[in-house]
Amino acid sequence: MGEVLQRMVQDFELRRPFDDLARDCGHVLQALLQQLGEFTLRANFQFQVLSGLFFRNKGAYVCGKVINGFNALPFALPILYNAQGQLVIDAALFGEDDMLRLFSFARAYFMVEMEIPSAYVQFLRSMMPRKPRNEIYNALGLAKQGKTLFYRDLLQHQRHSSDQFRIAPGIKGMVMLVFDLPSFPYVFKLIKDYFPPQKDTSREQIQSKYQLVKHHDRVGRMADTLEYSGVAFPRDRFSDDLVAEIEKFAPSQMEIRDRDGDGQLEVILKHVYIERRMIPLNIYLQEAFDQGPNDPRARAQIERVVIEYGNAIKDLVAANIFPGDMLWKNFGVTRHGKVVFYDYDEIEYLTDCNFRKVPEPRNEEDEMSGEVWYSVGPKDVFPETFAPFLLGNPAVREVFMKHHADLLDAGFWQAHKERIQAGHVFDVFPYEQDKRFGS
Repeated sequence: MGEVLQRMVQDFELRRPFDDLARDCGHVLQALLQQLGEFTLRANFQFQVLSGLFFRNKGAYVCGKVINGFNALPFALPILYNAQGQLVIDAALFGEDDMLRLFSFARAYFMVEMEIPSAYVQFLRSMMPRKPRNEIYNALGLAKQGKTLFYRDLLQHQRHSSDQFRIAPGIKGMVMLVFDLPSFPYVFKLIKDYFPPQKDTSREQIQSKYQLVKHHDRVGRMADTLEYSGVAFPRDRFSDDLVAEIEKFAPSQMEIRDRDGDGQLEVILKHVYIERRMIPLNIYLQEAFDQGPNDPRARAQIERVVIEYGNAIKDLVAANIFPGDMLWKNFGVTRHGKVVFYDYDEIEYLTDCNFRKVPEPRNEEDEMSGEVWYSVGPKDVFPETFAPFLLGNPAVREVFMKHHADLLDAGFWQAHKERIQAGHVFDVFPYEQDKRFGS
C-alpha cells in the first residue's frame, strides 16, 4: 500500500524533489491504518484522488477518498516545502470534519486546475455532504457560480418555509444593520446611512474594508461574505419591526413596491452582504456565565473559547491584519468551536498601525485627568488599553492573562509588524499542530 501512495503522489509530476517520499508515505499509511482501526481491508480497496492539486498559501493539497468495501473515508495530504526547499507531506487529514475545516468559509480560496469544475464539486460534496454546493464553488474560487447557487438555495428555502426575517439577536452594531431568517443559517447585513460621531467612516470606506477581506488570506479567522445588489424579498416575509429598523437606519437601501401591480408587495434591498451565521462570542460567554461560576462545564467552556479568541487574534496578526474593534460581540463561534471575526469596518493592515505604550503621566494632574493628555495619531494603537473593555469578568481575565497576556503588550504587536515588514510570512495551518508528522 505504501508503494501505491508513493505512485499516487508521483503522478502529480511535481518538479521539486521530495526530501523522503517513502518516509512520508509511511507516516500517511500509519495514520490511515489508525483511522481504519478494526475495519478489515476489503477486496474493493481503492484510493480515489482528484487529478488537480489544491493550492493555497504555502501548501498544495492532494484531495481524495479511501474506498474500503462499502465504506468511504475522505482525506487530504498537505504538501509543503521544508527548510531546505524540498517537498514533504506535512500531515494526513481524514474524515468529513477535517475536510470541512480545510474548505472552511473562513479561509482563502483554493487555486485548482479543473477541466470540469462541476465534477470536482460533485466529488467534494460526496466527501462533505453537509457543506452546501455554493460554498464549495466559492472555496474553489468560482464566485459567480457560488453566488448563483446560493441565491437559488435562498429562493428555494423561502418557498418551503414560512418564518419571517427579523432583526438578528445580539448587540446592535453602530455601522451595520443585521437581520436573519431563523430557519436559514446565514445573516444579512446592510450598511447604515449614518453613523455615530465616534465612527469616523463612510459607506465607501466600509465597502473597501469588505473588499480587503475578500482578497486577503483569511487564515480561518475571517468569515467570507457574499455581496448582492438589488435583491427582492416578499414584503410579508419581513417582520414589521425589521422594516421599521431599516426605514430608520438605512432608508436609502430599501424600496417597497408592487412590481406586478397585483397587490403583492416586495422589499428591494439595494446592497447587502451575506455571511454564515455563528453564535456571537458575547452571547456564547453569557450562556456559560449563566450556568454559574462553579459549574465545571461552564468553566471549561469559558476557558476553551477565551483561548480560541486569543488564538484567532494571533492568527489575524500573522496574516498582517489588525481587527480594530476587538470586542467579544464582533467575533462568532462556529459549529466546530472555532472563533471567527466578522466585523470589518475598523479593520487595518497591521503594518499600517503604530503600536505604542501609554506614556507615563508627567504630573499628578495628568494622572488624575479623565481626558487623554498625550497626542494620539489616527493609526496609533495602545494595546494595554484593551483590558478594561475585554476583561471585566474575573473568570475571563484569569484565562486570558494566563494564555494571551502578550496581546496587551505593544511590543508583541510591534515585533510582528517588523517581521512582516522584513518579508517574513507566518505559517497558519488549517489543521492542528499534533496532526503534523514533524511535530
